Amino acid sequence: MTPADLSRTVLHAVHRAVQDGVLSAPVPERVSVERPRPGGRGDYATNVALRLAGPAGQPPRAVAETLRARIVDDSRIASVEITGPGFLNITLRAGAQQALVRRVLEQGIRYGHRDGQDDQRDPRPLLDVPRVQGEGDLRIRLWAQSVQRLRAAQGFGQEFVAETGSLDASGPDVPYDDETRWAMLSVAAHDHPRPPAHFLPQREDNPLFQVRYAHSRARALTRNAAALGFVGVPDEQVDTPLAQLVEDHPAVLASAARLGAPDRLARHLEATADALLDFQHCVLPLGDEKPMAAHRSRLALAEAAGTVLAGGLSLLGISAPVHL
Repeated sequence: MTPADLSRTVLHAVHRAVQDGVLSAPVPERVSVERPRPGGRGDYATNVALRLAGPAGQPPRAVAETLRARIVDDSRIASVEITGPGFLNITLRAGAQQALVRRVLEQGIRYGHRDGQDDQRDPRPLLDVPRVQGEGDLRIRLWAQSVQRLRAAQGFGQEFVAETGSLDASGPDVPYDDETRWAMLSVAAHDHPRPPAHFLPQREDNPLFQVRYAHSRARALTRNAAALGFVGVPDEQVDTPLAQLVEDHPAVLASAARLGAPDRLARHLEATADALLDFQHCVLPLGDEKPMAAHRSRLALAEAAGTVLAGGLSLLGISAPVHL
């Protein structure tokens, strides 16, 4: 269950409460779910009950209890706990990670795309593409066309690609090398980019190399596992920060598209690559160890992370080599 899935589940609970006549309040267009802050509980938390309490004329905890009873009906949710003045803390059932990995592997590099379905699209309005600093028309064009790809992937048509000043996404894609694209797109619009030559060396302090290298390592793990006679199958839960980064990918794409900020996607790819490179060492059996369910599950997660990297790079217009 992705954050977007959970947001829709909570929103559906609000709809049901209003339809059942136990909650008299306007139904919001969208419900925000976030990771609990340090010391918090569960996998996700939402303050929707506090937002609805005033219009409903009820105490926040009463609204939270009404919604809790309806949210726990979802088979993917293990428990919902009310904390503080009325926060809903939601714990997902075991197996959610396995289902997520299967979905990533099934959808491939389109994982996180919305496919033009209005009921999946973020209902909040798109923001104007920010003005970009440095490198003149080159960065402007590359930024605009990256935003165009991101917004198309989120189901917004060409008419939704905003223009700000001279920012224009029209015309064919710009034929620049990967280093130039990363240099122009990986820092915030208001920051000046580093020279593209900075991203040429193949070393650890080069984030573009790290992202592409992590992708190639994921593909190498698949080849090496095949040589050992096994494939990736998400049978078990894998305890690693990498799983959360894979799960967060759709939300990152939605945010980058809405804000017109491809740099957000670039930073997410860097974090995913770092986590994958830390994780890769435990994927394959060591020595005389035989492949087990844990290895198959770790491999499937590594393959899913590689898919996230390939899909993210493609939205930035950057290649993802299998061998590097």
